Amino acid sequence: MKEVVHISGARSAGPDLPELLDRVARGDQDAFSSLYDAVGGPVLGLVRTVVRDPAQSEEVAQEVLVDVWRTAARYRRDRGSVMNWVLTLAHRRAVDRVRSAQAATEREHKAALLEQTPAFDDVTEQVESRLEREQVRRCLRTLTELQRQSVTLAYYRGMTYREVAELLAVPLGTVKTRLRDGLIRLRDCLGVAG
Repeated sequence: MKEVVHISGARSAGPDLPELLDRVARGDQDAFSSLYDAVGGPVLGLVRTVVRDPAQSEEVAQEVLVDVWRTAARYRRDRGSVMNWVLTLAHRRAVDRVRSAQAATEREHKAALLEQTPAFDDVTEQVESRLEREQVRRCLRTLTELQRQSVTLAYYRGMTYREVAELLAVPLGTVKTRLRDGLIRLRDCLGVAG
């Protein structure tokens, strides 16, 4: 046993943690039991400050102590005390658990958003339709005034050629020619194969 000095200045005999860890590395279950008793409380306390949830904290603390059993041979005395090594393992494991829980929450949130999002085809169709309308508007602006009026009245308002001619007060042949020329220009502007 090693003498331990508490904050109050009182001395008490405590376990020699490096010796116990050396024995644990060799598979000594009794040494692990003593080590467990010495570090279990501080490990759980640290994990609880990070994880917050008591049940998960106990689970993480158990995982840490299993890691100590499995990796005891990796401990190096020249890099710090046994307690610091164990608490470092505990802190890392606790942070990993919190990150894992946050990632799961984010995945669930994204999944919920995807369920509310319209299907890809609906969105694609809406975007394509909007782009096509904008392109048609842009191409209509390239027509002469008479061509634009004729196309708009005949194709967007559903008027006959004769009704368009009467409304614009121009001969029927002129409307037909303007419509034909306007549709050719629209086709070329829109890049539609003729």
